[in-house]
Amino acid sequence: MARTGDALYLRGKTWYLVATINGVRHQQRLGKGITRNVALQLAQVQRGAILKGEAGIGKKAKDVSFDEASKKFEAWATASKKSATARNYRDCLRALAKSFSGKRLSQLSSFAVEAHKQKRITAGARVGVNRELAVLKNLFSRCKEWKLFEGDNPVTSVKMLKEPRRRFRFLEYEEEARLLAECDEPLRTLVLIGTNCGLRLRSEALTLRWEDLDVERKTLTVQAGYSKSGHTRSVSLNSVVLAALTRLPKISDVVFAKPDGTPYQAIRGFSAACKRAQLTGVTPHSTRHTFATRLVENGVDIRTVQELGGWATLSLIQRYAHVSPGRKADAVEGLVRHSTTLTTTPEIRRIGNTA
Repeated sequence: MARTGDALYLRGKTWYLVATINGVRHQQRLGKGITRNVALQLAQVQRGAILKGEAGIGKKAKDVSFDEASKKFEAWATASKKSATARNYRDCLRALAKSFSGKRLSQLSSFAVEAHKQKRITAGARVGVNRELAVLKNLFSRCKEWKLFEGDNPVTSVKMLKEPRRRFRFLEYEEEARLLAECDEPLRTLVLIGTNCGLRLRSEALTLRWEDLDVERKTLTVQAGYSKSGHTRSVSLNSVVLAALTRLPKISDVVFAKPDGTPYQAIRGFSAACKRAQLTGVTPHSTRHTFATRLVENGVDIRTVQELGGWATLSLIQRYAHVSPGRKADAVEGLVRHSTTLTTTPEIRRIGNTA
């Protein structure tokens, strides 16, 4: 309970109230040419207003519109995050705007967020809705941090959807050959860089510069600014990739450049090439899965695989590196080929009495 100490005094013809509340001194002008009784009544009103203000009563809570918050959040992401992350944030904000544009953040209740989630599930965006909820939760947190919003974060009480663990798609050697046969340059070399170097094609391969290649040492450098982990890494180039890279024309400083010298911003023609090669479930990132799988199958330790591919943790290597069913069958069959105790016509031995 607030402790108060009040004083009412007259200076000239003007009455004043001096109130000390919780150690803070407040002075209020009550009026000129009024009686003491009127001054006392006004003092009670002023004292009540001071107490309300101190308790936050009657203060208008800070609140912004979703559209304004989105603009500020997008600007922050562009300046603070990597280009790929900022692009993903923008995509999520566009999807969220379909439900929340024109509303203030205070109007986005948990029920409204849940309704958005259910709508997106109906539209078949089960994985996408989790990304959108994560971005919306981050947006509220940033706005509270920036003193733009004083309410609760409604996303905290909305449960994310469970995402089933999917088997990562990788290419068998025969599948890779079919794909390469349908690829023109520079797509063909991009695929080879993915399967032989493990680069993320969009963020790491398309941003390569000729100065990142060391032909003499047969190495390729992924700069920290384009690496997902934020660390520079060096990858050895085998003879296949090295030959493919040296055949590319040096149009500009960028390895994968358009005829006018500007860099590519997306992997063009990949889906069409997969369709012609009759490959399903294959994406540009499947080349990276292929790289990790083949390294593990060839006996490379997971620590080395992690360094070559730039994965943040060893647990990610276990998710990426799946042994193909054909290789599993060969391994089991190998138990028979190398066994020295089996015979084609096993002799039946009787235990106990013999004839």
